[in-house]
Amino acid sequence: MSNVPQDILIAVDGGGTGCRAAVGSVAAGILGRAEGGRANIGNDPAQTLINVRTAVESAAAAAAIPLEALAGATAYIGLAGMNPARDAARLHTALPYHRIIADDDRPACVLGALGAGVLGYVLAIGTGTIIAATDGETCRYVGGWGFHLADQGSGAWLGRAALGRALQCYDGLLTHSDLTRSVMDQFENDPSAMTAFSLTAQPGDYARFAPEVLAAATANDPLAISLMEEGAAYYQRGLKALGFAPGDRLCLLGGVGPHYADFLPADHLEGRVVSRGTALDGAFELACRAVAAQVVS
Repeated sequence: MSNVPQDILIAVDGGGTGCRAAVGSVAAGILGRAEGGRANIGNDPAQTLINVRTAVESAAAAAAIPLEALAGATAYIGLAGMNPARDAARLHTALPYHRIIADDDRPACVLGALGAGVLGYVLAIGTGTIIAATDGETCRYVGGWGFHLADQGSGAWLGRAALGRALQCYDGLLTHSDLTRSVMDQFENDPSAMTAFSLTAQPGDYARFAPEVLAAATANDPLAISLMEEGAAYYQRGLKALGFAPGDRLCLLGGVGPHYADFLPADHLEGRVVSRGTALDGAFELACRAVAAQVVS
């Protein structure tokens, strides 16, 4: 235990496809990282908490920090679907850490992407979406209302839309493309199998089809391109609502985000910057701030 750092920090970034955890300290930085299962607490609270704890314990093992030492840790946990007023008590009950700062996944994402004190805009598009603006201190957002009501253009949205287009092609309402034929083949050309899948599918299940949509768009598949254009139009409206102007700093990140560069207007990319880090890096920085009493939980 003599080599275990004081003021152990835990950081978690969780989304509909998976979660990422880091363990370390203010002085040493991140000492261990790990990945785990899906962690959208709004969709599946019980499994999310299991996946978060498992990922944290794996990160602790990677850092050679014994599990009992985590009892004194400060944890910043940012999860998709998080409503702190509703979910903070769940986290405190399920996770054996001294102090827990519960938040949604957006602040850590913006901080990780742009860094501290930097003005700019973020389109973080993976299973879900984050459309954000920051003045370097506070953030403003568009959307973020969850898969069922929002997340347009996201990986989950693209996947679900691809299935929907495939069914319209099956019914003769649209002309099949390579994308929709492939989607139908994965369900043995049986619409009832697709319907059965939809009854229990989570956002991450739909997002598994997103890479196929992205590849098809690159190959000039007309239906895939139409989906990407629809998503890009939504993101343009979202950025405009937040005050974006051509030339402003813009970061595209996530598994899907950079693919929209080919579908946004060229002037929207004039101020494009590479992400400075990940959402997990942002979560760890917020944990550091909490220890330094710069953030009030």
